[in-house]
Amino acid sequence: MVKTKSLGYRAGMALIYAALALIALFCVIPFIHVIAASLSTPEYLASAGFILWPVQFSLDTYRYIFSTSTVFHALGNTVFITICGTIVNMVMTVLMAYPLAHNYLPGKKVINFLVVFTMMFSGGMIPNYIIVRGLNLINSYWSVILPGAINAFNLIVLRNFFAQIPPSLEESARMDGCSEFRILLQIILPLSMASLATITLFYAVAHWNQFQQPLLYLNDSEKWPIQILLRQMVILASGAGLGDSGAMEESYVVPQQSVRMAVIVVSTVPILIVYPFLQKYFTKGVMVGSVKG
Repeated sequence: MVKTKSLGYRAGMALIYAALALIALFCVIPFIHVIAASLSTPEYLASAGFILWPVQFSLDTYRYIFSTSTVFHALGNTVFITICGTIVNMVMTVLMAYPLAHNYLPGKKVINFLVVFTMMFSGGMIPNYIIVRGLNLINSYWSVILPGAINAFNLIVLRNFFAQIPPSLEESARMDGCSEFRILLQIILPLSMASLATITLFYAVAHWNQFQQPLLYLNDSEKWPIQILLRQMVILASGAGLGDSGAMEESYVVPQQSVRMAVIVVSTVPILIVYPFLQKYFTKGVMVGSVKG
């Protein structure tokens, strides 16, 4: 016999869902405003203030910012850093997490302690800059990729996931003559797709939103990612030079606020498109890898 849920329980769940929906709405509203502002006519945007719907729909701002290669070039730099950085992250994290998942590794406790220690304490900005400069990485894409090659939290999640895979699978493979590297590639990784997809998403989002490291290490404007380009626009308080005014009508005036909003949309949408493809692995990957310490 199926028990019916009490009125108090259903009322409590309704309140929880309502609260979650309200919080989600507050998170989404700013992004809706940015999209609406980027699609509005600048004249009406200045008088309308905060809007959630385009006022006099116009694509002129997008036509302006895409009339030159500046935004495309910055997006290309961001995509390059994200793809290369994520590949380096995943390779390094997997190669370190796999041996740490085994109790027979000499010095495992010491290494684990050092990994956890870095989560609480770090050298700071100046020591990191000195190291990067000492390695002659200044103004190189590697300066924004190598310093964060392994994230301690992601390493621990993946290590815990590897540790939960039955040891009998590895023992059987060793009896068949498989090397450790082959066991990792053909047995461990195929069984860890949920955690691998989740950590890949973590790394990719971190690289896409990277701001401080490119600001410190990349002096050449040709290598700037989209986040640094957006910063320059905010500092200069102008969208002039971002696009080609000659490609627009003679009466066209560069709309500062609309250009900023449009660049924010352009810099955010690509990474949002990736998320739905990995979302189904997200909860499972984090929870399974966080059970064991």
